[in-house]
Amino acid sequence: MAINDRDSGSRESALVGVGLAPGASAVVARAEAMTAYLVARQGETEQRTYYGEDVHERFVEAGFYKILVPRRYGGLELGVETFAQVGMALARGCPSTGWMYVFGAAHALAVATLFEGPVQAELFGDGHFICPMTVAPSGVARRSGDGWIVTGNFRYCSGVPYATHFMGHALVDEGNGSPPSPSLFVLPRSQWHQEDDWGAQLGLRGSGSHSITVRDAYVPAEHVLHGHFSQFDVSHGTPGRGLHDNPEYGGGPLSFMLLEIGLLGVGMAAGAVDAYEDLMRSRTTIFGTPVIRTADPDYQQHYGMAVGMVATAETAVLGAMRHWRELSARGAAAVTREQELRLAGIGREAFRLSWRAVAEHLFPSAGSSAALAGERMERVWRDMSTVHSHAGLGVFLSTIANRELAKEHFGGG
Repeated sequence: MAINDRDSGSRESALVGVGLAPGASAVVARAEAMTAYLVARQGETEQRTYYGEDVHERFVEAGFYKILVPRRYGGLELGVETFAQVGMALARGCPSTGWMYVFGAAHALAVATLFEGPVQAELFGDGHFICPMTVAPSGVARRSGDGWIVTGNFRYCSGVPYATHFMGHALVDEGNGSPPSPSLFVLPRSQWHQEDDWGAQLGLRGSGSHSITVRDAYVPAEHVLHGHFSQFDVSHGTPGRGLHDNPEYGGGPLSFMLLEIGLLGVGMAAGAVDAYEDLMRSRTTIFGTPVIRTADPDYQQHYGMAVGMVATAETAVLGAMRHWRELSARGAAAVTREQELRLAGIGREAFRLSWRAVAEHLFPSAGSSAALAGERMERVWRDMSTVHSHAGLGVFLSTIANRELAKEHFGGG
């Protein structure tokens, strides 16, 4: 996703093909070709609170949902770098659409990594798999025979409108006097209800981040992993690493999840650069003798700074994804907690750099008309502002991850 390439339908990103699986370049090109179409649909996407059925069908036909699904289950198995470039391209066109897609499709990697083969075969089915996940333990689970009965209300399920499954955490009381502890479970769509409670937020109004309600759903024991997703240790191997003969299904699930925030930030900021370029070509300066903004040194300065910042953030995210893949290929023991936290930090910094490009250079100098409700620049600013309230960025990456990284490196308690 080269941010100065406006003709996305005729040229692929300069980075496409670097470290990508066969066939990946075509999939990325399909995503880049959709940018203008998604820009035009932004308003109705926000009003609906999720992207339209026709957009969803285009994603199905393009194979976007199957990028991380293993080939043995009908997926494309194109890898994390392909997924990152597709996610960035979609977020560039419409931040809400990119957010909804990424957090609906990304968790195919976690399922293919963490669950045993028979469970994967059941969950993936024919390869069409969309599964949002929440990290807050918002449900409770009680024993029922060999399985569990789960009840709860789970908020911020980004990607849920077209989801086939849902992953969440429930507190489990083992009845041994210990405090309840979280466990991760997977449920098919037939076992939960989507609430109509999204769209009143400052930004990401079209991201399909509705709540779901689960009432007394039976979950087989093999569909439950005891522990919290953020704490799973893959350094001793995973079911997916051997099952698929692909080390990416033995990589760090936590670091990949947090790098998603970085790639989305890059895509959103690239959309703001596009909007700013349009303004530079169509508007004149305010003070002194009016000249087209493209000829004004101050606007040139803001544009150049923003392009450099977003390009740096893009390079960081794609470099981190490449390192994630290479680390996985070195063997299970290489995927340590410290390495995961280091990679996650790159996602944080990529988002922050992308945000600075928008907040310090593009939005302030774009002009008041660009801040009108529904303008592309205004929407990007709102959406990126809202991302700061996301628990992954605003809480975990900003505080917990830093302390944990230091403890892992220095051996602290």
